[in-house]
Amino acid sequence: MGVIDTRDVLSMMNRACEMVIERKDALSALDAACGDGDHGVSMARGFAAVAEKLRAAPFVDPSDVFRAAGSALLLSVGGATGPLLGTFFMEAGKAARAAGAAGIDTGTLAAMFRAGAEALCRRGGAKVGEKTLVDALMPAVEAIEASAAAGESPATALDKAAKAARSGATGTASMIARQGKARYLGQRAVGSQDPGANSVAIILEAFAEALA
Repeated sequence: MGVIDTRDVLSMMNRACEMVIERKDALSALDAACGDGDHGVSMARGFAAVAEKLRAAPFVDPSDVFRAAGSALLLSVGGATGPLLGTFFMEAGKAARAAGAAGIDTGTLAAMFRAGAEALCRRGGAKVGEKTLVDALMPAVEAIEASAAAGESPATALDKAAKAARSGATGTASMIARQGKARYLGQRAVGSQDPGANSVAIILEAFAEALA
């Protein structure tokens, strides 16, 4: 099955920082259709803070990387998405630490993503189908869990998770928003993809690319 180690996780997280910052304008354009238009700016600021934190300290094991990323997002991004993703990464890191391994296999990865997603949902109150980042995150979690059950590698699991997250993000275009400022638009938000879901898809695509 294989494992991913601290160096792999640093590579994954650094690639996520690069890709989120690169796609800042596209994310803000999505947000302009149903929100304040600043989502990309906020995400870029948050992941620039993550990148800085990753450069500033040595990391003993993969859990430290996830928790450092979560802490940086919680401290640097306002609005909803930053705290939610910060919570996700913090809880994923705790689950990795609880597993007690220096490397992350697919079963541990699945437990991390499940713990992070459930904590995020508790904090934000969103469910699948409400046109939020959850619509990209939960399919990714389920894809990793299916890969773990099939005995597939973490790299394969993350590749499938990235595809599931992208499909979920694309699917938000047909939804009526039930959370956030977009909920006030009702039918007018139909046809626009959720920017938070797209951020999740970008992060998962970065993780998969880093391990490819």
